[in-house]
Amino acid sequence: MVDNLYRAFVNATRDVFNLMLNISEIKDHPADGFKIENGVDISIGIVGDLNGEVVYRFPASTSINMVKIMSGMQFDEIDAFVASAVSEIANIISGNVLTALSGENLNYNLLPPVQSNSDDKEYENGKSCCIDTSIGEMCLEIKLNSE
Repeated sequence: MVDNLYRAFVNATRDVFNLMLNISEIKDHPADGFKIENGVDISIGIVGDLNGEVVYRFPASTSINMVKIMSGMQFDEIDAFVASAVSEIANIISGNVLTALSGENLNYNLLPPVQSNSDDKEYENGKSCCIDTSIGEMCLEIKLNSE
């Protein structure tokens, strides 16, 4: 199931980036020891038959580029507006995943996005990747336990 969820998140990211940011080329690759400094980390909780979270990690430059495209405004640093806009992108991606997986026999819901504080909790299932785009990289970390 984690592989299906992983693929659904990558596909939803591709669709949202194409629709909202006019970015059609994205490539995913394993996130071997990724660490993003000075960025925006957004966590979307998953509850139900699967419990855990998906953490979106956006470096500062990617975050600023995304919001510049969406708003047409120039930003030099991450502020509350940038963080909120990036959070909304993560929320839209996650909602698209839930819709894409609605035909599966799983019962789960998404929690509202929050800026993430990394936890050391152990998860049964996990998968990470980074996604390269023309405006920068972002990483995705799926961490789940079965009910």
